[in-house]
Amino acid sequence: MKIYTKTGDKGQTALYGGTRVLKSDLRVESYGTIDELNAFVGLAKAELTNKDLLKELSKIQFDLFTVGSESATPVEKLVLANGKSRLPVTISDTEVEELEQWMDRWDQALKPLEYFILPSGGRASSSLHVARTICRRAERNLVELSQTQDVRDVLIKYLNRLSDYLFIAARYAAKESGEQEQYWNPNNR
Repeated sequence: MKIYTKTGDKGQTALYGGTRVLKSDLRVESYGTIDELNAFVGLAKAELTNKDLLKELSKIQFDLFTVGSESATPVEKLVLANGKSRLPVTISDTEVEELEQWMDRWDQALKPLEYFILPSGGRASSSLHVARTICRRAERNLVELSQTQDVRDVLIKYLNRLSDYLFIAARYAAKESGEQEQYWNPNNR
């Protein structure tokens, strides 16, 4: 099977379900940013050794592919004529709650925050901070898309919670690698 189709040579692409849109369409930007986030999570994994973090990030990559698939599908195309979902899986509150449980566990091993943290803490931590910022952009894109098109609320909720998870994971990665967190403390410039 060839990877190239030539159908996008004029700046259009097909959404899942067949609708053709410009590649500059906000829906395409949304699922493209989710894809970028997924790639950066993979990059962060390459810097980590903690088996539990790696397992969680692998599950997150699967879930991000699910979020991206749903983001690439207009809501009116989600259900087929036979009443079944076009997608084999979708994100639910179960995945959001899973992120919360993981965060609570990692947070117990960290010192309470006193100041904002500068994105740093070694390669693994910094990679997770980059993923966190991309996650925030993906969330903003979906929020903007939801202003004009139907977007299931749980997708936005998942990305919101994921950015929090990536922050906690970055803090934990810094601690585990023995790197010092750098604080934004206006009193100690």
